Amino acid sequence: MNNPRPRLILRLLLPPALAFTAVTMALAQEGTANLPPGAPAAVEKSLLDLFNAGGALMWPILLCSVGTIAVAVYCFLQINQKKMMPKTQVDGVSHAMQRHDANAAYELCQAAPNVFANTMSCALLKVNFERDLANKVSMEQAAGETLMQEETRLMIWVNYLNIFATIAPMLGLLGTVTGMIQSFDQLAAGKSEPQDLAGGIGEAMLTTAGGLIVGIPAMFLYFYFRNLLQVAIGNIQKSVTFMIDVLSGELKLASAAHAYAETPPEEAAE
Repeated sequence: MNNPRPRLILRLLLPPALAFTAVTMALAQEGTANLPPGAPAAVEKSLLDLFNAGGALMWPILLCSVGTIAVAVYCFLQINQKKMMPKTQVDGVSHAMQRHDANAAYELCQAAPNVFANTMSCALLKVNFERDLANKVSMEQAAGETLMQEETRLMIWVNYLNIFATIAPMLGLLGTVTGMIQSFDQLAAGKSEPQDLAGGIGEAMLTTAGGLIVGIPAMFLYFYFRNLLQVAIGNIQKSVTFMIDVLSGELKLASAAHAYAETPPEEAAE
């Protein structure tokens, strides 16, 4: 069976790449399209020329784009409900819970660690395996703390996307402002013609365009993975809570039946 992940990763990364290419090509051709009749044709600029024209701040913007892609791939591989709570493992633990076999459930969780397994393992550690007693409150508290830690661990990576989405446009704006300051300084000193000033301002705007090209997809990916994580964590919490209810109820009934069986008939009659 073919693995669909490479195709999904390609679909995830292709739109930002196409958007970056389209915008840069449009910026490169804009000058030629708006020239008056008889004016000399502007030289078409390549993507590398536009990058170099943007100045030194295009490099940190490029690093933000690389970081966005790397974090997005990591989040795509990790924030996946099938990976966070595999159906076969959940079904196996559920069946063990219904048989009030906490040992078997714990072994299944330890065999394949993931968010669901780690949460359920911490809850099962509160079970007294020797006496078949389950403290529901302690189990729920342990499960809640572990699930919160797992969510925080994954949310740290998702927050990196928010950081890139915020920093990239600000770097672009900073590059534009500094470029315009330099152009106006040259104009004030009489070292630049108006057409040269317009060209300098146009090049200064490249950093803003580059920052937005990186920031907009990064912001979209941030909200996408954040919502995906919240849904997965909610489903895991529901499953763990249900299994704790089943296990605590089964063990309580089994413990009561065992205690009644060991009680002498005369005491039971009283």
